[in-house]
Amino acid sequence: MHIAVLSTNPELYSTRRLVESIETRGHRASVIDHLKCQVMIEGGKPSVFYRGEPLEAIDAIVPRIGASVTDYGCAVVRQFEMMGVFTTAKSQAITRSRNKLRSLQVLSRAGVGLPKTVFAKQPRDLDQLMGLVGGPPVVIKLLEGTQGIGVVLAETAKTAKSTIEALYGLKANVLIQEFIAEAKGADIRAFVVGGRVIGAMKRQGKEGDFRSNLHRGGNGKSVCLSVEEEETAINAARALGLRVAGVDMLQSHRGPLVLEVNSSPGLEGIEKTTRIDVAGEIVQFIEEKIPADENDTVGV
Repeated sequence: MHIAVLSTNPELYSTRRLVESIETRGHRASVIDHLKCQVMIEGGKPSVFYRGEPLEAIDAIVPRIGASVTDYGCAVVRQFEMMGVFTTAKSQAITRSRNKLRSLQVLSRAGVGLPKTVFAKQPRDLDQLMGLVGGPPVVIKLLEGTQGIGVVLAETAKTAKSTIEALYGLKANVLIQEFIAEAKGADIRAFVVGGRVIGAMKRQGKEGDFRSNLHRGGNGKSVCLSVEEEETAINAARALGLRVAGVDMLQSHRGPLVLEVNSSPGLEGIEKTTRIDVAGEIVQFIEEKIPADENDTVGV
């Protein structure tokens, strides 16, 4: 089997581990920079060109699409789909998960537990909006932020108003979200592959920072999920149509609340924390699905 990893950097930990696992399990591995691909559109013959040659005889792709190049990356993934190539993350699911507002709307419809969140365009009454999410304190998020960037905890109404007004002045799209105090700066990252949780870790933010992202200096430890947490992670990935996903959840008094579902979750943190061969689990999933792909479709 020929499996291609779509990645702009072959030296990244996640890319290297996927290539290693693909080859260890007896398959051919390729790393393809999706930003250097050309999409060729013609009647009845969709194709992708790379380094001047058409990409052929690829059985599956593992997209590692960065947030800053979502549109072009998804166009390439979509073209592979049109060519009948199996993908661990469909283009529509990647697009859906990357839009924070859209993904929260889809998760809400699916009945997944979420922090209360408000989105408004140029709101006139900030006090009313903050009241809807039980604050202050409130969490203010940029729709386009990643890895904890563009996330602010406003502990007072005055701070919240000045922050929100400044962001709206920059024409930024902002979410106002409930602050879950009992989470104490920690969250859970559950790694879902093929409709099951294969591993999970609890991430604790560094002292003085309520954000728990490992990229922001937090630390992680392996955890066993409760039945409710496991079901929440699986349902969140399924609702967004993701076969491979990192589901971030907060532990609250009313149960697990999903913060975000990542369509290109990093492997380094979860593998080093849990000692689970996550890359191998992804390759095994591909082996199980080819040639029988369920061709699942998800609306929205």
